[in-house]
Amino acid sequence: MEKMEKAVITVVGKDMVGILAKVSDMCAQQGVNVLEVTQSILQDLFVMVMLVDMTKAQTDVAVLSEQMDGLGQKLGLKIHVMHEDIFNSMHRI
Repeated sequence: MEKMEKAVITVVGKDMVGILAKVSDMCAQQGVNVLEVTQSILQDLFVMVMLVDMTKAQTDVAVLSEQMDGLGQKLGLKIHVMHEDIFNSMHRI
C-alpha cells in the first residue's frame, strides 16, 4: 500500500464569505484531497487549518504553496502550505 503524503494548509485573515470554498476549490483543481478542516472566527479574524492528502496531487507541496500564496494575496489572507513532516518537526516538544 502506498504511503499517504500529507500537507498542512493554514489560513489567517479577515473573515469573509467563501474562504473555505476558494481554498478547497484550488485543492480540488490540483487533485489534493482535503482530509480534515478546522476553522474558527475570533472577532473578525478567520483562522483555518486543513490536513490534505497530496498522494494523487498533480503538483507538489512547493508549487501548491506558491499557488496558495497567490490566492492569499488576492484575498488579503496569509495562506501557508507545509509538508506534514516539517509541520510535525516544528511542533514536537
